[in-house]
Amino acid sequence: MMTGFQLDFAPLKEPLAFIRCLEWIFAIFAFATTGGYTGQSAASVKCSGKTVADNVTVSFSYPFRLNLVKYEAPLCNGSSSETLYLAGDFSSSAEFFVTIGVFAFLYCTGALVVYLGFQHRYRESSRGPMIDLVVTGVFAFMWLVSSSAWAKGLTNVKMSVSPNSIVKAIGVCKGSVVCTAGAMPSMGRLNVSVIFGFLNLILWGGSCWFVYKETPWHKPPNPQGSVEEGANQS
Repeated sequence: MMTGFQLDFAPLKEPLAFIRCLEWIFAIFAFATTGGYTGQSAASVKCSGKTVADNVTVSFSYPFRLNLVKYEAPLCNGSSSETLYLAGDFSSSAEFFVTIGVFAFLYCTGALVVYLGFQHRYRESSRGPMIDLVVTGVFAFMWLVSSSAWAKGLTNVKMSVSPNSIVKAIGVCKGSVVCTAGAMPSMGRLNVSVIFGFLNLILWGGSCWFVYKETPWHKPPNPQGSVEEGANQS
């Protein structure tokens, strides 16, 4: 299976393989900063006649099906609590973004194996560079779509899990009942994921040019063949 494999790290000095290596790293950061995320939002409810406020804590996580996330809020009428749910399901944009990141990582892994181990076969045939160009272009477009969708989805996630939104959803927060919003959940990791998504878009878009240079559409005709043709005509 490894017939013809010749490991050579020299291609990493060229833009084609070097950028592919960066794409491999940035794809990992993109899906790793989104998948596995967990956060917590909070508010407090001080019922009339009480000296201590009741804390309301809401935990949420990837893939952000927030409409399934429930939390308990006090009723201030002698009953224990009421069950409330967050608003919105943003799993489609989050899972799409992570999926593109995982597939980009896998493709970069395979491409680097070809670049470093089968470079001689990659360049001796036009089929490899042409397939590489098409796949690279598709991934560049997919990074644009998935990053834009996830950026919009993240904005909606922030609105839904905002402590102010939680306070508005608690029905007893009026009159003599004092409700206080807690601190905004830490979303730095998710903000970074969006940044990595658009950085991947730039990398994959730029990579299209260097892959295009390996295709017959860019390479000039064989000068030796032109000389021989001219000699035969004369």
